[in-house]
Amino acid sequence: MIDPELVKPMSQRYLEVTYRKGKPLAAYLYLPRQSGDVSARVEPHGAGYLVDWSEDGRPIGIEMPSPSLVTAEGINRVLAELHLDPVAPEEVAPVVAA
Repeated sequence: MIDPELVKPMSQRYLEVTYRKGKPLAAYLYLPRQSGDVSARVEPHGAGYLVDWSEDGRPIGIEMPSPSLVTAEGINRVLAELHLDPVAPEEVAPVVAA
């Protein structure tokens, strides 16, 4: 369990890709969040995307457990469903290239 006191606020989203033996294992798009936000629930959003929600119902991240299924269009479809701005292709290039 993550200590909410250690979770810092973020005003910008950013992408984190985890690799194993040089191949992408998973990816996570962190969305803007408040101090102390942790995932309270997870919902599937299309093939290959899981949205993490805060306790008060805000989306705080998009999990991509199968990088081979990820596309910029797919991420943007999820972001549109969440009423968030789309990503530019270069913002998600590390996972899309995987």
